[in-house]
Amino acid sequence: MRIGVYGGSFDPVHVGHLIAAECCREQAGLDRVLFVPAAIPPHKQDRRLAETDHRVAMLTLAVGGHPAFAVSTVELDRGGLSYTIDTLADLAARHPHDALVLLLGPDSLAQLPTWREPRRILDRWETLVVERAGLDDVSAIVREPAVAAMLGADHATRLVAARVRMPAIGVRSSDLREAVAAGRSIRFRTPRAVEAYIASHGLYREPAGGRGASG
Repeated sequence: MRIGVYGGSFDPVHVGHLIAAECCREQAGLDRVLFVPAAIPPHKQDRRLAETDHRVAMLTLAVGGHPAFAVSTVELDRGGLSYTIDTLADLAARHPHDALVLLLGPDSLAQLPTWREPRRILDRWETLVVERAGLDDVSAIVREPAVAAMLGADHATRLVAARVRMPAIGVRSSDLREAVAAGRSIRFRTPRAVEAYIASHGLYREPAGGRGASG
C-alpha cells in the first residue's frame, strides 16, 4: 500500500486539513492517509496546545467517515519533541511492506532546511507538497536560497513536478481558536462533530494569551 503521512498540531483540525489530505489521496494514488498529531512540535515549543486527548478525539471525529483516513498516535506515544525523521522511521518499522509518502504544506516546505536530517527524509521517502490555488507557489519556495541549497536541483524538480493541487482554502487553526475565544461562529470551517466537541468541552474559550487560544 501507499500510505500518506500527514503530521501537524491539528489544534483543531479543520476543513483545509481534510481537503488537502483528500487531494493527496486522489492525485497521488494513496491507499491510506495517516493523520499524525504531534506531541511537541519543534517549531512550536513556546505554544501550549490543547490536551492530546482532545486533539486525538477531534481528529477521530473528523476522519471517522472516510475509509482511507486514520489517526496515528505514534508521536504522542513516543512523547517529547516530534521529529518527522523519527516518526517516519517508526512507521516504516510498523509497515515494512508499504510505501510511506510524506505530505507537506507549503509552510513546512519553507521550513524544511531547519528540520532534523531533511536530506535523509527526502532521499529515503517520497515527499509531496500541497499547493493551494492562488495562495501558494511551490516553484517559488524551492528557489528560496536556504531551501534550494538543501534540496538540490533533482529534489526541487521532483517536488514541483509532483505537487498536489487543491482549492484555495485559507482556513487556519489559529483562525478557529481566535473565533471561539471571541464567541464567533466556526460553522463550516471544521466538521460539525468537531465544532460540537469544541463547544461541549469548552476548548479555546480563554482570551488570547491563555491556554486555549495560543496553541
